[in-house]
Amino acid sequence: MPAIDTPAIAAIRRFGRFHTRFIGALGGDLHGSGFGLTEGRVLYELAQRDGWRAGELARELGLDPAYLSRLLKRFTALGWLERARADGDGRAYELKLTAAGHEAFAPLDEASRRHADMILSRLGTGEQASLVCALERAQTLLSGAASPQPSVVIREHRPGDIGWVISAHARLYFEVYGWDISFEALVAEIAAKFLREFKPGRERCFIAELDGEPVGSAFVVQESEEVAKLRLVLVETRAQGLGLGKRLVREAIAFARTAGYRRMVLWTNDILHAARAIYIGEGFRQVAEEKHHSFGKDLVGQNWERDL
Repeated sequence: MPAIDTPAIAAIRRFGRFHTRFIGALGGDLHGSGFGLTEGRVLYELAQRDGWRAGELARELGLDPAYLSRLLKRFTALGWLERARADGDGRAYELKLTAAGHEAFAPLDEASRRHADMILSRLGTGEQASLVCALERAQTLLSGAASPQPSVVIREHRPGDIGWVISAHARLYFEVYGWDISFEALVAEIAAKFLREFKPGRERCFIAELDGEPVGSAFVVQESEEVAKLRLVLVETRAQGLGLGKRLVREAIAFARTAGYRRMVLWTNDILHAARAIYIGEGFRQVAEEKHHSFGKDLVGQNWERDL
């Protein structure tokens, strides 16, 4: 019996099939250039810099040296490639693409650029950023290279952020807790009121960004002259473990204190264990608890507060 792929193995194989078809690698005519995938990649590397040695290029691309040698001989016969003895090593030859070689490569390079531009033209600005982030992350994971330090920024909200806050809350709470669309309606009402009645200097929305993409939020709204309310604290699943929830809550507390409030309150549910741990760590204390049926679930709501 053939082995059955795990979901992860199946996903990698499925994407490999999609990608080779998507870039036109199956027909031996990459982007309509007349080059096969391997020929095009070798030409690309030769066009980026002079001085490649054949063995070095074979190792870089994971090619059989004999197969690469045949390609290089063909490029030389076409007048696209020339070889010169390496300085300091008379036994080695360095490769250099000729002017004719660069001219042959130019249509492939332009076709590849047009293909990428066509892909991006179908996506919005946010989708483009998400795609770039996903591709870079996939390359890092698949190559085994060390992951770069993530770039984290916490900033005030700007146009478009509040829509993301509503969508992110609805999606995350549905996926993790199975809450229904009535929760999305509640978040939308809170967010709309924040925008409609916004009080500069007394209220603020903090947005956490990871590598340029929004992944977290926290709101400070006025409950009374002396009391601020912490609302809509969220960190996307992919950004959890970076301490962003704690940072967002601390930013909110610091802002409320600077704004002149004397106390901060919040409402949460007992199943939100990670959030409750943050609140406890930042000095909040539970003051009330009540069972309720909301968002399609039986829940236990809790009121918390802390002095500022």
